[in-house]
Formats: sequence, structure tokens, C-alpha cells
Amino acid sequence: MLIEWGPNPILFSWGIITIRWYGIFFALAFISGGILGTWILKRESKPPESIDRIMLYMIVATIVGSRIGHCLFYDPVYYLSNPLEILKIWKGGLASHGGAIGIIFAFYLYSKRTPDQPFFWILDRVAVTGALGSAYVRIGNLFNSEIIGLPTNADWGFIFTRIDNIPRHPTQLYESATYLVIFLILLFLYLRKDLADRKGFLSGMTLVLLLPARLMIEFLKENQSAFEEGWVLNMGQLLSILLFLVGIGFLVKAFKQKP
Repeated sequence: MLIEWGPNPILFSWGIITIRWYGIFFALAFISGGILGTWILKRESKPPESIDRIMLYMIVATIVGSRIGHCLFYDPVYYLSNPLEILKIWKGGLASHGGAIGIIFAFYLYSKRTPDQPFFWILDRVAVTGALGSAYVRIGNLFNSEIIGLPTNADWGFIFTRIDNIPRHPTQLYESATYLVIFLILLFLYLRKDLADRKGFLSGMTLVLLLPARLMIEFLKENQSAFEEGWVLNMGQLLSILLFLVGIGFLVKAFKQKP
């Protein structure tokens, strides 16, 4: 049942135009977020045209936050010594934790310019769409044969032929499935008006739900940087704990206030 996996990460190339599988799934993440976000805006009697600005903030925050996060969290010495390399995102290197921090900061700025969509109101709604988008992005990582798992004897192991001939945990699929489950949980909670109206509840739940999943799955992954060797917890797990504490703070705030 072992799966040999080594697709070409490039779907189509013509001249200077190159379409990659990762780019396709990255785009699907934002397309699905736009569709779901438009439905949420209409459902809550907000102007649907707001989705254009929301998506702009989301895209910029995700890309910039993820890139800066990767550079600072996983190889700060190299990138601070070669700052122009930070701009070369086509070489790869995006960190989801950096994206999460970027999104929080971006929608704080967005809320200041959009009085009818306060910070926690917009952040809670974006959290629902973001969980679904993350599931797509991890499938993109699978097509890139990156963020691979440790060797395994399990029947469902993937042999990433572009890397080696060792059966490994398909941790990209583990994470994608996890994000999909979190999305369904958040959607169910969002439809509970008594919970959705508590400012910070949905975004807090997102950060709290991510911790146990990331803690377990990271133990099945290869480390992304050499400096993590010998650590009890790797960088991804430490950052997940930090965001978990932020999530707890959001939940405390949510339940201190009446809906």
C-alpha cells in the first residue's frame, strides 16, 4: 500500500510563464476564502463589496507574514546577513505561524479604517475562512514534496521519490485533514449566534485547537532547520504554544463580555 510520490511541482510552463501546483492550491485557498467570506458578509448584513479589501489585506498579510516568519524563525543569521534574499519568495520558504501573526496585525489595521467591522469581529470571521485555506496550502506542500515526515513502517507511508526512497509519514495530509476538521468545528460554532457574537471567541478557539494538532504532528516531521536538532520541542511547536497562549487570552476576553 506504500505510495510512490514524486510529481513534477510545475503543472505548466511556457516561456516565462510557469504555473506550479503549489500556486494552484495557494490560489484555491484565497478563492474559497473569498466565497465563504462573501457569504458571511451577506449573512450579517455587511456590504459584500468589503470582501475585496478583506482579501487584499488577507493576501498581503499571509505572504509577507509567512515569508518574514520563515526568515526570522528558521534562518535569521542567513537572511539578516543577506536581506535581499528575503524578497525572493519564489525560492520557497513560508512559515504558517508568521502568516498567523501577520493576519492578526493586518486586520487590526483594517479595523481601524472600517468602523463597522471591529477588530475581533473581522478576526473571528477570517479565522473560519483561514482554517479552510490552510487545508489547501498543505496539499500544495505535498505536491512540492516539502515539510516531509519521519520514516515510518505504516502501510500508508509515502515514498517521496524526489528526496529519497524511504517510506515517510505524509504529514502534509495529516495537517490538511486537521485544518479541515478545525474548519468544520469553527463553522459549527459560527452558526451558534450566542458564541459567534462573543468577540474573540472564534479566533481564540482557532489558536487553541491548533496546539494539540501541531504538537503531535510536529513529532512526526523532519526538522526544518539544523539548529532544531536535539531540541525537545522544535520551532513550530514553540510557536504553536505562543499562539495557544494568545488564543487563551482571546477566550478569556470573549467570556468576560456579554454577547
